[in-house]
Amino acid sequence: MNITTVAKRAGVSTATVSRVINDSAVVSPATAAKVRKVVRELHFLPDGNARSLGSGRSGMYGLIISDITNPYFPELVKAFEDIAVEHKQEILIANTDYDLERMEHCVIRMLQRKVDGVAIMTSEMAGHLVNSLSRRSIPLVFLDVAPAFAVSSVVQVNYASGIQMGVEHLVELGHRDIGFISGPLDLHSAQIRQKAFRSMLKQYKLKSLPGSVQEGNHRIEGGHAAMLRMLLATKRRITAVMGSNDLTAIGAMGALRDQGLAIPHDVSVVGFDGIELGGYTQVPLTTLSVSRKELAALAFNMLYQSSRQSSDAKPVISSVEPTLLIRASTAPPRP
Repeated sequence: MNITTVAKRAGVSTATVSRVINDSAVVSPATAAKVRKVVRELHFLPDGNARSLGSGRSGMYGLIISDITNPYFPELVKAFEDIAVEHKQEILIANTDYDLERMEHCVIRMLQRKVDGVAIMTSEMAGHLVNSLSRRSIPLVFLDVAPAFAVSSVVQVNYASGIQMGVEHLVELGHRDIGFISGPLDLHSAQIRQKAFRSMLKQYKLKSLPGSVQEGNHRIEGGHAAMLRMLLATKRRITAVMGSNDLTAIGAMGALRDQGLAIPHDVSVVGFDGIELGGYTQVPLTTLSVSRKELAALAFNMLYQSSRQSSDAKPVISSVEPTLLIRASTAPPRP
């Protein structure tokens, strides 16, 4: 069965059927309803390539993420896909694993599939790859990173605000010796979080113990190893620790338990992201929660609108605010 069969049954031209399939406003509501009725009766499935030829758009958007094993990103993917389905669009997902070479392959895949736009939800984007996309006038949306390209929009997470809330929470509980495990410091977002932490210590006139700030890798094993280094360097004087993300904090919790330390009675722990898993750890994790639904909606809507506007559309910058989610992993320090 092809589009000609649908056109004959509906008594319209094949061009009209094509316009209805592509949701064109040119067709009257009555005619569109008649064509859709025939499409349902014949169980007609439009050819994706034909649709893209007719509309000039592929109906597909690229989504590039850093680490598919981190629950934060599958939750983001689901939220992004949900809103794409609502708009009758598809998504092509690529995982970089924080590797620039792999990132390049991801970009090539996007170009080959002629996506209508790309949401780059990762921090390791190289400039020449951005050039490769921007030269083709493909709408871009970045998470956190803001390259100096007129064609790119940005969704920012207010990491500094989140870190501030986390430190304030610990200080209000009575903690003074607070440690921090960052992400890889070659990532812009990790640098922002560590800088915000140090700034908050100065604001509260708290001294940083030698070795109380360690670098992790945004993964559980990295948080575990960094926590062990911190305990050794600070001679276990730390009473609270913040992780740059939830996986880091969960790894730190494992290291604390391995060393016979109780959470939160010996050491309080705070994460960042608000992944669902954090609520079901042995001691539910206090965290700075970032709404994946809000991130996904902002990113998708930016792409969707940009792909339907003129090439001189101005980039948009939006911000998402974290919220403090207090659970059982934080408490006042022991006297």
